[in-house]
Amino acid sequence: VDQVLLNAEHLAWFLEYGPSEHPIVCQLGGSTPSLLAGAAKIVASWGYDEINLNCGCPSERVAGKGEFGASLMRKPELVRDCVQAMREAVPLPITVKCRLGVDDDDSPEFTANFVRIVAEGGARHFIVHARKCLLNGLTPEQNRKVPPLMHDRVFRLCREFPELDFTLNGGVGNLDEAEGLLRDAPPNLLGVMMGRAAINNPCVFADADRRLYGRAANPATARSRRTLLEAYAEYLEHEYQPGSLAHTAA
Repeated sequence: VDQVLLNAEHLAWFLEYGPSEHPIVCQLGGSTPSLLAGAAKIVASWGYDEINLNCGCPSERVAGKGEFGASLMRKPELVRDCVQAMREAVPLPITVKCRLGVDDDDSPEFTANFVRIVAEGGARHFIVHARKCLLNGLTPEQNRKVPPLMHDRVFRLCREFPELDFTLNGGVGNLDEAEGLLRDAPPNLLGVMMGRAAINNPCVFADADRRLYGRAANPATARSRRTLLEAYAEYLEHEYQPGSLAHTAA
């Protein structure tokens, strides 16, 4: 959240990352253009490659004072101003994560209007969770599963805004599904985002380098679950050494 960074005593707890993590994106939450601009400057000074504005979180707890998340989809002019303020403050791309809509504001026209107005502020890439959320009636966990997925609505946005880029999020469970979506998609669908699939099965990406990125072979660490766990243990020992900031924060 913007004010967390602006008032943080130890920025490294929030912004530290390893050199192997590039390209890396920092997602910010907020709805005050000047505060987001200040937070964006801090993020840029840490060497991030992109800043993403959260207009997709379905929790009621972030829809009131200091608002951010999906409720901002009802305020596209404000989101446009937030994006513009960050673009003027830093040289990084500013992208937006959103949904198809909120509660009863979920028509294709509503989503397209949001994209159209926010793009006026300089956002050129929208990451769209292909379902709406219900702020009144569902928990954040339910909002990730209950509202129906509509991948075709993201394809429709791609066709309606050929000058913009999109990434599809929501319900992509394996590499077969990812490949199928990308194969049938308009050219300005840059990719698909997989979250819960990786949480449920971290090995879901074991063949991704070869299948999706054209590599001759996958990394040696992806040969088996054992090699993956050994490599991860090595990473943790390096990053979380006793006495380090990362170890203290953990």
